[in-house]
Amino acid sequence: MMMKKYFFHGIAGHTCVPALLLLLFLISPFCVQAQNRTVSGKVTDADSSGPLIGVSVKVKGQSMGTVTDVNGNYSISVGDNAVLEFSYLGYTTQSINVAGKNTVSVKLTADDKALNEVVVVGYGTQKRSDITGSVASVPKERLSKLPVNNVMQAIQGAVANVTVSQASSIPGDAPSAQVRGRNSIKATSEPYVVVDGIPLTKTDGSINDINPNDIASVEILKDPSAVAIYGVNGSNGVILITTKRGTTGKPSVKYSGYAGAEEAAHILEPVSGEELLNRYAEYARITKTSLYNGGPVRNQFEFDNYKNGVTTDWLDAVMQTGNIQNHNVSLSGGSENAKYYVSTDYLGQNGIVKGYNYKRYSFRANTDFKATKYLSIGTSTFFVAHNKDGGRANLLQALAMSPYAKMYNDDGTLTQYPMYSEQLWSNPLLPTTTNPERRQFNVSLNGYAEADFGQIADPLQGLKYKFNGGYSYVPVRENTYEGKSVYNLNGFGRIINRETQTYTMEHILTYTKDIAQHHFDFTGLYALKSKHWQENVASGQIFPNDELGWGNLESATTQTVSSESDLYRTISQMGRLNYSFDSRYLFTFTVRRDGSSVFGANHKYGVFPSAAVAWNIHNEAFMKPYESVLNNLKLRLSYGISGNEAVPIYRTLALMNSGSLTMGGKSNTTLRVRSNMGNDDLRWEKTTGFNTGLDFGLWNNRIDGSIDFYKSHTNDLLLDQSLPRLTGYQTVLTNIGEVENTGLDVTLNSRNISKKDFSWSTTVVFSTNKNKIVDLYGNGKSDLGNRWFIGQPIGVIYDYTKVGIWQEDEITSGANSTWDAAAQAGDLKLADISGPDGKPDGKVDDNDRSILGQTSPKWTGGLTNTFTYKDFALSIFINTVQGALRNNPQIGGASDEMGRRSTPAALGYWTPANKSNEWRSLGNHSNSHGYGFPESASYTRLKDITLSYTLNQKLVEKIGVSGAQVFASGRNLYTWTNWLGWDPEARDITRGSDNDNINYPMVRSFIFGLNLTF
Repeated sequence: MMMKKYFFHGIAGHTCVPALLLLLFLISPFCVQAQNRTVSGKVTDADSSGPLIGVSVKVKGQSMGTVTDVNGNYSISVGDNAVLEFSYLGYTTQSINVAGKNTVSVKLTADDKALNEVVVVGYGTQKRSDITGSVASVPKERLSKLPVNNVMQAIQGAVANVTVSQASSIPGDAPSAQVRGRNSIKATSEPYVVVDGIPLTKTDGSINDINPNDIASVEILKDPSAVAIYGVNGSNGVILITTKRGTTGKPSVKYSGYAGAEEAAHILEPVSGEELLNRYAEYARITKTSLYNGGPVRNQFEFDNYKNGVTTDWLDAVMQTGNIQNHNVSLSGGSENAKYYVSTDYLGQNGIVKGYNYKRYSFRANTDFKATKYLSIGTSTFFVAHNKDGGRANLLQALAMSPYAKMYNDDGTLTQYPMYSEQLWSNPLLPTTTNPERRQFNVSLNGYAEADFGQIADPLQGLKYKFNGGYSYVPVRENTYEGKSVYNLNGFGRIINRETQTYTMEHILTYTKDIAQHHFDFTGLYALKSKHWQENVASGQIFPNDELGWGNLESATTQTVSSESDLYRTISQMGRLNYSFDSRYLFTFTVRRDGSSVFGANHKYGVFPSAAVAWNIHNEAFMKPYESVLNNLKLRLSYGISGNEAVPIYRTLALMNSGSLTMGGKSNTTLRVRSNMGNDDLRWEKTTGFNTGLDFGLWNNRIDGSIDFYKSHTNDLLLDQSLPRLTGYQTVLTNIGEVENTGLDVTLNSRNISKKDFSWSTTVVFSTNKNKIVDLYGNGKSDLGNRWFIGQPIGVIYDYTKVGIWQEDEITSGANSTWDAAAQAGDLKLADISGPDGKPDGKVDDNDRSILGQTSPKWTGGLTNTFTYKDFALSIFINTVQGALRNNPQIGGASDEMGRRSTPAALGYWTPANKSNEWRSLGNHSNSHGYGFPESASYTRLKDITLSYTLNQKLVEKIGVSGAQVFASGRNLYTWTNWLGWDPEARDITRGSDNDNINYPMVRSFIFGLNLTF
């Protein structure tokens, strides 16, 4: 509000305004005098010769202009050497010098830019009109105009059937992604990520390693034909990232920077002091226990603060207003024979929970050189350093704290147990007294050399060979020490060093040939990959002091050391043939053969074929009469097989653990068989998929989009099968399961309004996915222990059905006697839905559990509206996730701890006076059957709003700047949901897990930025 007041004061109340108005008044006659000539004419369609209505006609470099009337005519006043610019939606813009002319008529040609756009596909590029598979491009606006930490945040909700989940908003954590559902039960469902032709996946690199400012385009391969070219890595979809490269011309320097504030998108408010005292009293009544020193609190430290009227806002103590800043400087340019793009970037973020800090430093250098007329070489190298140092406050512990809990001891140090004598919950600020190091780096040195044999001999026209080579080095360091500041009186220190080195070599041969109306395009690949990983861990306990911490492990009384390493290798061959006739009939045939070291001796290699066909219907002669309405119509069909390794390294072997045994006065090395039996017959999980799609464009692409229907079937799932104990093993990994996915992708773009000064466009994406398990162990039976059910999605909620709360009169009347004999008033009432014969049997037991829903969404959608007015642009993006069900840990996690902790204020409870039929009592017995409290995790989110203003070019050129833009952006601004908790998307881990210290709320951010070009 203060900002708004200051803004209006700065404009309306500024003393310079009268002087500015006077200046404009004095110079305006000279401006008018310079435009002393009228130019008129008519604008028509180049093909139909019909008049075009509403064409924008303006003097280039100026905002003034006009539009054509219903007959295509225009008239405009111009200066002597004016250049007129004619622009119209769906047509190519023309610029004409009108010096000495009074009449200028123009014919505009339809702009086929969308169809002729070059799109990156596997191992090459294609015109969009020639693509036979389902390839989605991330809107350029979301890549260039959205201030995000990583590219996945720009993709989220913007591409149909690409589900990006921001389960963690911890600074430096990357979102997870899934393309067209889950194809494996045990293996990862993350898509395969390739950057500038070199895989990022399976190098231990992160999507956070790629600076979003460096990205030029992102394509997502979704259907069998598109992904099969990556064979064993393609079943989960493929994301192709292309970074920016230099262009011919003078050097261009660009600066992009932003800074802003962050806060929790939603605060899960704890109970007040008075509300907690009421809970304590109720808990004491139910458990028939006395409160401390007669009450009204439970513990000694609480009593001291209550008596002195001291309360603490524990959420305020561990949370803060976060801040984020990013600065990027790039230099690009080059000549015909040498081009370069160099950038450096800094990202700094102080989180909204104390101690969660993140810094990223990155550098990229992309070069392209034409060494000779037939040889081109180049590099795509980058370096990135991540820093997540520092002790972190524990949000879960803070949420559990009583407002009367004691934060500090009398000597000023933090208490160990603020609610002492309660020792279940420790001080949430204790971890901030430590200083662990969390560092990760990625050094990637990638290069290529391409020979064009057509430049050597004419008969070899179209034949090219390209070598891609890549090396990545990813070291990670994690150092920790805990001493007296966290009440570890002996001290514990640990150093973890791990590193991954990956080598990639690809030999790519391409041949392109046109014979009359026939076009042939062949790609051949031979590739090798090697990945070596190792980890060394050293730790110590019982230190003489805390001075040197983990830097002096040798001083520890007890020292331990361990190490581990593995080696992974693949070899691949691939061939792809594209054929088209007259740009009407398109065919693609691909086959890939992969060999991997992770599989057994009997199945080292797998073959993955695919085929696709497309028909550009709009290019047929019979469509000519309709081309003014239907300018693009393409039908696509594809079928293919892709794979998933889905097995850890060495899992096919019978492994042994080493140990030691003292015998005869000396230590001897021992070997012990592991619980998993080796299996030489293991092979890839194979996904067979079918896709049919329709691309369309109406009224010169005023409305365009695509619709895809797909179905995939994954067999040979890798699952652990139990073995008889007499074998000496517990399990063996085998290929036995089957999973199926069916769904729909819809993308629709519309240009709703296109005027001289104003435009409005809309993009809608919608997708569905139905996932189900077809078979598990070959016997048609479900796996109840793992919650895997035949005919159901992989992730389901299998639980009782809650019907209410047992009331006192029901218990008194004995209504629970057979139904739930141990139930007391205030306990959960669960439905009796099934007995051994499938009918209700009058009691609640394990048979009364059923499948209540699925953890993955049934459908997702996104809506983007973009408005422009002169030099202003406004983008509003909303995304929605529907049909997901999750167990709510905020409700279920309280469980038997309700009388020993604070709880969210939104969490009610049953009492004899408040006979709730929704909330249970505070008794430890109130959830004796272990109900998980599933709730709808559906939501609709106002994901981001960005407002930008491009400064007048002539004005900024006076200060040596060729382009300038300022913008303001807000992310995660509002969420509509029924979820009780921090956020339906956010990770929420309950007490008892080693990871409960990484709970972190969804973040709302407000950012202001500046883009400059010199």
